[in-house]
Amino acid sequence: MGFFEKIKQGLSRTASSIGSVFTASELDDDFYDELEERLILADVGMDATQQATQRLRAVAKERHLKTAEEARGALREILMQMLSVGSSELNIATKPSVVLVIGVNGVGKTTSIGKIANHLRTQGKKVLLCAGDTFRAAAADQLTVWAERAHADIIKQDEGADPASVVFDAVAAAKARGADVILCDTAGRLHNKQNLMNELGKISRILDRELPQASKEVLLVLDATTGQNGLIQAREFQQIAGVTGIVLTKLDGTAKGGIVIAVANSLQIPVKYVGVGEQMDDLMPFDPAAFVEALV
Repeated sequence: MGFFEKIKQGLSRTASSIGSVFTASELDDDFYDELEERLILADVGMDATQQATQRLRAVAKERHLKTAEEARGALREILMQMLSVGSSELNIATKPSVVLVIGVNGVGKTTSIGKIANHLRTQGKKVLLCAGDTFRAAAADQLTVWAERAHADIIKQDEGADPASVVFDAVAAAKARGADVILCDTAGRLHNKQNLMNELGKISRILDRELPQASKEVLLVLDATTGQNGLIQAREFQQIAGVTGIVLTKLDGTAKGGIVIAVANSLQIPVKYVGVGEQMDDLMPFDPAAFVEALV
């Protein structure tokens, strides 16, 4: 099953809720009020919803749109523009490239790293995992299981070790083994911002010193089911870590999906991967056009 089929399945409830608006007989104030309400309920967020509906009103006037179906097409174009905030491709142009993965505990960070490793391996990349979360009990053990499943090497140290030291070892191993990509787990301590900032700062300095020319990504993993709380987390991590892309997990059931648009529009950060199930290949590269078609 491809991206569109899986995402359509996961967003079926949201799509039918938004879709019901497009049965309206005319594009009057009631139509726009109803659309606004449905988009907010779908986790698109107040700001992005108001922007989208205001733009739709303007486009409808400009193009003399008459039917709800014409408005649906125009809304899809608008949402696509809101999602066009940078490349949804992973920047791994150098050998090795570095992908730092951040996010609070419980969002599916370690699982996402394993699945990204597997996806890159299927593209012919040699991947090295770095167990940089030395704070959470058994984090390295959990990542080791995923490394085995993804057929990737892993570098780890004892619990409580300095994460920057693990990263240093991982860089040395990647150079020695000819790895294409270093995927690095980090501790999810947003409640202790100063520690997290210090930790990420130290890791960044080591990467800048040891791999000055390397392509680097900082991926933030968010749980789609947390809705607007995910947007708050994203803002805080953006200030701390300079996030370059979003991985959105758990988009296969209770999540409403609109959070993708809220995050991209509010923070101007592209979504790179979305999780649409439990299986190894259920974390998929994000396809904005297919997503919008499945949502609206």
